[in-house]
Amino acid sequence: MENKPTSVEELFLKLKEYGDTRLDLFRLKAINKVSAFFSSLVTSILLLVIFFLVLICLTIGVALYIGTFLGAPYYGFFIMGGIYLIIGLVFFYSKAKLLKTPISNKLIKELMD
Repeated sequence: MENKPTSVEELFLKLKEYGDTRLDLFRLKAINKVSAFFSSLVTSILLLVIFFLVLICLTIGVALYIGTFLGAPYYGFFIMGGIYLIIGLVFFYSKAKLLKTPISNKLIKELMD
């Protein structure tokens, strides 16, 4: 004689399957969010590296160009250093508004979607 599951046992089996399916779905969603976040992070880092390399080349070119007008190449580098010092101070004193808030918002948006 075969043991047929009763309706209560069958309900518990279906409930266990449902729980397992929900857990698998949660894991897959978490993996999707983490992989999307890290791919976005790697892309952003690569773009920043390329941007800074271009910025360095342009800075050297402009510094040498200014230096030829002022009579000595190092004058151009001093002027470019001063410009970057001013830009750095502006970022330092307004870092919460210009850097922290947009980065936090981007991170939250990336993890919540």
